[in-house]
Amino acid sequence: MFSCGKIAIIGGGSWATAIAKIVIGHTNHIGWYMRRDDRIEDFKRLGHNPAYLTSVHFNTDEIYFSSDINRIVEAYDTLVFVTPSPYLKNHLRKLKTRISDKFIVTAIKGVVPDENLVCSEYFHEVYDVPYNNLACIGGPSHAEEVAMERLSYLTVGCSDVEKAKAFTDVLSSSVIKTKTSSDVIGIEYSSVLKNVYAIAAGICAGLNYGDNFQAVLMSNAVQEMSRFLTTIHPIERSIYDSVYLGDLLVTGYSNFSRNRSFGAMIGKGYSVKSAQIEMEMIAEGYFGTKCMKEINRHQHVNMPILDAVYNILYEHISPQVEIKLLTDSFR
Repeated sequence: MFSCGKIAIIGGGSWATAIAKIVIGHTNHIGWYMRRDDRIEDFKRLGHNPAYLTSVHFNTDEIYFSSDINRIVEAYDTLVFVTPSPYLKNHLRKLKTRISDKFIVTAIKGVVPDENLVCSEYFHEVYDVPYNNLACIGGPSHAEEVAMERLSYLTVGCSDVEKAKAFTDVLSSSVIKTKTSSDVIGIEYSSVLKNVYAIAAGICAGLNYGDNFQAVLMSNAVQEMSRFLTTIHPIERSIYDSVYLGDLLVTGYSNFSRNRSFGAMIGKGYSVKSAQIEMEMIAEGYFGTKCMKEINRHQHVNMPILDAVYNILYEHISPQVEIKLLTDSFR
């Protein structure tokens, strides 16, 4: 019977912090890789992450911190990667330790830039991690609500169902409901696309489109997502499952959504750079939009919402003009 063994978190942001809190509640010990020694020292002194989810407190005696990713990889069996996708390659370049025999869980909701691969594909192709040792965590879930212990539902995807079930056992609680799936690629791509669609929802909100149109936008978004997933990974799935549709809805509508907030700024007239500076947090959908546009150049799926967001963010087309064209294409 598979055991996750000793578990480590790779990353120091809000989602990493929320997942660490869940896992440590079951295991009473985790390893935690953070890039900055000053953040680690502040965390030990304060008993909470000094930069993210500062209201979430930890017993730091239960955490082995290190800014050396190799120490963490050597000492732990299951590695949960929760870094922003644009920075994943830089962290992994420091590796001198093999990870092909580790159980890798990705909670990264993005595509690896330049490679244009979702994270499980990247770990498999570049680091020879077999697919049955690769898992992902899908929503719908915001780190803030998980940290506040509001009822949340998570899906663990893995081609090896026994391993997926073993990891759900270290996440499940009275406020975290879990289930398993074998659709790792579909979950990862849907988590990238829902961020793109959340930016679209934010842009429309910034342009003062109302709830009636937002509903039409989201219904078209789920159809667009379904077309892409069916093309890129044609297996039997229900797009209406919470890990696809639910994650799309919460990211598109919630005030906790960074991508919606980023889009709203763009709709109100902010430049991309000024919106990024003011947010002080990464909106993964900005990077995901470019990657998905490049991927779809080879797939040729009809994706008007993706195209509209790309044109606004990267081609500097006026949001008013681009969204008006988009509204005319909807029925």
